[in-house]
Amino acid sequence: MKAVEITSYGAPDVLRLGARAEPVAAAGELLIRVRASGVNRPDVLQRTGNYPVPPGASDIPGLEVAGEIVSGDAGAMAAAGFRVGDRVCALVAGGGYAELCVAPVGQCLPVPAGLTDIEAASLPETFFTVWSNVFERARLQKGETLLIQGGSSGIGVTAIQMAKALGATVLVTAGSDDKCAACVALGADHAINYRATDFAEEVKRLTSGQGVNVILDMVAGSYVVREVECLAEDGRMVIIAVQGGIKAEFNAGLVLRKRLTITGSTLRPRSLDFKAAIAQALKERIWPLLASGAIKPVIHSTFAAADAAKAHTLMESNQHVGKIVLTW
Repeated sequence: MKAVEITSYGAPDVLRLGARAEPVAAAGELLIRVRASGVNRPDVLQRTGNYPVPPGASDIPGLEVAGEIVSGDAGAMAAAGFRVGDRVCALVAGGGYAELCVAPVGQCLPVPAGLTDIEAASLPETFFTVWSNVFERARLQKGETLLIQGGSSGIGVTAIQMAKALGATVLVTAGSDDKCAACVALGADHAINYRATDFAEEVKRLTSGQGVNVILDMVAGSYVVREVECLAEDGRMVIIAVQGGIKAEFNAGLVLRKRLTITGSTLRPRSLDFKAAIAQALKERIWPLLASGAIKPVIHSTFAAADAAKAHTLMESNQHVGKIVLTW
């Protein structure tokens, strides 16, 4: 099969289309003929040598795919309600940038009605991540306020729509007025251009000094001190990336006085059972909203798989709004 390989750690041009042996589905797995592969920030980190492949996972990059079931564990397929030929999308621990990919049955979901393979391939990584962190770890509730750092990213556009659909007020930060406008068009109640405005002061103003209940943070670093300041009492902050650095200083006294929770997680190394539970929650709570059009995939660009380097260049430019997808 054809697959995009990381020939060495480095710039996007280290990604090359090569040939690999076809994978074989093991017990509890499906083999998917990939029609589209989502591109995510962890793929860039893996390419640069900053995101080690978990034990047993493919060294081929790619954490989400969409396509048709070719074969697999018949019993596991039947138990999950799948058949050969069904269109599915899946979260994988690696191997997504390839014509064929194996995936645990529990991490596969039917393509929502009306969606293309390109749209479906944009779902798993961001939807699993947002559900796990915003709704399970940070316990965002209807009527609460969520601040999303990086509202125009793949994670951001997903979090905006999911939070709004489930009854939250949504504030976002983004790096330009155009990106802010795009976030508002997707449903954000307020968008803050962090290059022009101190987001913490603006959050305080927008919330009449009360602060937000939950923050989804992909920056960390120097942002944490201001995030602690703009959290409401009993507020929760969940860190899912450290684009601003791994070290942070903040007022620990505020954490005590406001009873704050600061937490974080990574998804890739979690257990199959953990990810399968997220998949079930998404199927029950979010997939109907995708089928109805209440939540829509946001695709910025598609590239042929042979042009994966161009996709990564765009990802690193931070000029995109929404997801980038490779097609086969």
